[in-house]
Amino acid sequence: MDFETERQQTPGAGFSPWRLSVAPMMDWTDRHCRYLHRLITRRTLLYTEMVTTGALLHGDQGRHLDFNAEEHPVALQLGGSEPEDLAACARLAERWGYDEVNLNCGCPSERVQRGAFGACLMAEPQLVADCVRAMRDATTLPVTVKHRIGIDRIESYAFVCDFVGTVAAAGCEVFIVHARNAWLQGLSPKENREIPPLRYELVAQLKRDFPHLTIAVNGGLKTADEIAAQLAVVDGVMVGREAYHEPWSMARWDSRFFGQPDPAESREQVEEAWLAYLDRLHATGQGWSYAMRHALGLWNGTPGARRWRQVWSDHRLKTLPPREVAGRATAARLSGLAVAA
Repeated sequence: MDFETERQQTPGAGFSPWRLSVAPMMDWTDRHCRYLHRLITRRTLLYTEMVTTGALLHGDQGRHLDFNAEEHPVALQLGGSEPEDLAACARLAERWGYDEVNLNCGCPSERVQRGAFGACLMAEPQLVADCVRAMRDATTLPVTVKHRIGIDRIESYAFVCDFVGTVAAAGCEVFIVHARNAWLQGLSPKENREIPPLRYELVAQLKRDFPHLTIAVNGGLKTADEIAAQLAVVDGVMVGREAYHEPWSMARWDSRFFGQPDPAESREQVEEAWLAYLDRLHATGQGWSYAMRHALGLWNGTPGARRWRQVWSDHRLKTLPPREVAGRATAARLSGLAVAA
């Protein structure tokens, strides 16, 4: 049974596929990270890191595109600005079995700007429309766009409204809006996620002006109550750093936002399933420590969490079987629990 058929036959499947998602984050949301997140939430849409068209067309496609079947629903985010190249990559996304292909129009890094894509594309809405049209012609997958509310000092609503209207005319029906401007000069990517003010009201206005489109909001959202408040206004919420650093914060998302059972009742249950995954990596000769970095926040906020992280972060242990390291980490965490008691 393919994913779409399964989704249609699953209770609670009437919700928008974009109701809740984890943002594409460079160096973070790789296949290992997404596998961990899937142990905690079954229905949340997961995104890959941004992959450039050049990397796919001229590099190791398998390394960039392979993923675990358990990761569905999973979307491929592309970085590029050449319609023909993006069309070719959209075909690859469908061939590999992704559920969606997303165009990055929000990344402000200088490296991305030099490639003439990312947030700078917001200044060329007709080019983005051409890219979307080419991608839609190349695949039956949903083609979506992730973008900012503005670039540099352009803070007028008319700018982002014109961008959405132009791209929607090319057939894009889903827009994921980071509710900050992207400053293309003078701020690092990290500062671009923190310094430009959040303006959720502009995203809400987009939904009012384009009621037929799916509009999801991204940026600064952390708690389930904050998510719920936004879902009363727009169609979806995308969470980024909070989901990565505090993975257990997603533990009740399926029941609260999709009306479905949560896949894990406890952190212990997640850790056991994660260890089984690390065991498989270790058995095939792959280093497990690179994957483990994504799970270091699992016990955050509980007594002994710091000791647990310290054991897993000890590079002297990375050649040991994961189960052996897990035993030491759990013992350290429980000793911290005893001290706290």
